[in-house]
Amino acid sequence: MKDLGSQIAYWDGVGATKTFTHPVNPSWLAGVGASARILDYGCGYGRVMAELSDHGFSDVSGVDLSPTLIERGRRLSPDLRFAVLESPPDLMCASAGFDVVLLFAVLTCVPEEDAQRALIAELSRVLVPGGLLYVSDLVLQDDERNHSRYAAHAQQFGTPHGVFATDDGAVCRHHDITELRALLSDFDMVDEQRIDVATMNGHRSQAVQLLVRKG
Repeated sequence: MKDLGSQIAYWDGVGATKTFTHPVNPSWLAGVGASARILDYGCGYGRVMAELSDHGFSDVSGVDLSPTLIERGRRLSPDLRFAVLESPPDLMCASAGFDVVLLFAVLTCVPEEDAQRALIAELSRVLVPGGLLYVSDLVLQDDERNHSRYAAHAQQFGTPHGVFATDDGAVCRHHDITELRALLSDFDMVDEQRIDVATMNGHRSQAVQLLVRKG
């Protein structure tokens, strides 16, 4: 899908040097067996995958649209399974192939609403009934710096409130929490938690984590 892959030049360039920080809450996966099939969609260089492996999960794989990030991951964690997304959001795997899917700081990189809906639909397809989708992403920020960025991008491009361009060339989106809940409305809500994170460019930002279950 063109909308999801349109920023590959960024993620294969300066984006491939970033450090990602959204934390994993192990208690949310306490009821998941060690042999559960877990997919990290938009895995970057595999930071979350490595953490899950350290927690004892034995069947963890990751996909990302950036070959450069995937190569970085393979160098850092040669024992983990990485694959490049050839045509995001489509996954080259059977339906109901995973027990858990993680989506960490991915929706912020997919500003278009139609592309977000297509991504969530694909993740639902590959989850087993009763499977978990664990989302971590950024919400609308209240500071003047971000309000100015939102307004500038909306005025220039007519984008939804919350879309902005970073100084180094990425187009990102911060979400109203109601937008995220609506995006996941076909799932059953299990838990929701507000957190504070460092962004890939070193700013402190408010984020949210949502754990939902496929019916």
